[in-house]
Amino acid sequence: MKGFGTVLKSFAAGAVALTVLAAGSLAQAAEVTIRVQSVIPSKADEVHMLNEFAKDVSDLTNGELKIEVLPAGAVVGVKETLDAVDQGLIEGGFAWTHYWSGKHPAAMLFGSPVAGAGVGIDNIAFVSWFLYGGGSALYDQLWKEMGVNVKGFMLQPVGPEALGWFKEPIASMEDFRKYRFRTPPGIPGQTYKDIGVASVAMGGGDILPALQSGKIDAAEWCCPKPDSVFGFQKVLKHYYLQGLHQVVVNADLYINGDVYNGLTDHQKKALEVAANASLMKAMGYRIYENGKALKDLTENHGVQLHDTPADYFPAYMNAARKALEDNAAKNEFFGKVWQSQKDFAAIAVPFWAGAQASNAALGKAFADSLKK
Repeated sequence: MKGFGTVLKSFAAGAVALTVLAAGSLAQAAEVTIRVQSVIPSKADEVHMLNEFAKDVSDLTNGELKIEVLPAGAVVGVKETLDAVDQGLIEGGFAWTHYWSGKHPAAMLFGSPVAGAGVGIDNIAFVSWFLYGGGSALYDQLWKEMGVNVKGFMLQPVGPEALGWFKEPIASMEDFRKYRFRTPPGIPGQTYKDIGVASVAMGGGDILPALQSGKIDAAEWCCPKPDSVFGFQKVLKHYYLQGLHQVVVNADLYINGDVYNGLTDHQKKALEVAANASLMKAMGYRIYENGKALKDLTENHGVQLHDTPADYFPAYMNAARKALEDNAAKNEFFGKVWQSQKDFAAIAVPFWAGAQASNAALGKAFADSLKK
């Protein structure tokens, strides 16, 4: 049996150990706030979903890790967002990764792989590639290839985006080529130029003023809900849903690498879990919101919905594949990412396309019944 002194010493040692552990826990529990500047206005759906993500992170960490969403231009200009995160001027940024294609062409393969990466990858299949087909590791490598001190999180897949808005109906590519057309930057926009469309790249907030001033006379942005928030229906009335330029599009979160490395393991895991949840929540939110918006546009704002001309699809797909092949030949990392997507597609797309054909036929049968 231990003597009293021995027991007392053991008790004291245990108390010291508990105190040290408690102090460590308190140190870890210090609140951290990450300011995230968006590239779009606060009223946008993407920012609504970003705030949902921020709440999930806060809830998962019992309020230890907070994300404060700042509107576009709050600290730096939209085009400087990623550089500001890299330099630590802001702790985080929120944008579409293809915005940074000027830093590395492979950014497009993560932000908006043109025409489904040319291999039939839709937004749901893209998430499968990202989570289970090797995409996540390549995404982490992208920032090193760019030379920026950033940790990225893919949050909000959407797609396919609408072809866009026009003053008059278009029956063919010949009609399409008559318009000065707002497009995304990078390869998706360049591909329009390659098929003879007068492509003009600009930010979302600039589109409506450009339409009103006549700088452009047709435009795409995203989908019925975001498009209606920007107010394109005030100027244009002919709307085409089926487009190839951004069959997949992802809005992402960027955190300064030093800030991220300073987080606890629990806080890092909370970001990962909330980001993965956001992938599904974003798709679920978009389907319902876009459905409500399309109904409102056609029933209350005089918008006419049309099918995209058939000759658009081969023209755009062929030009997109050439652009992908050219970039893969010029840039090793671009080729590595695209090869990964092609390898994934060879396995997953035959199954997924066949399954989706049933879903599309099912949905179309119901949609057609509503017209009767």
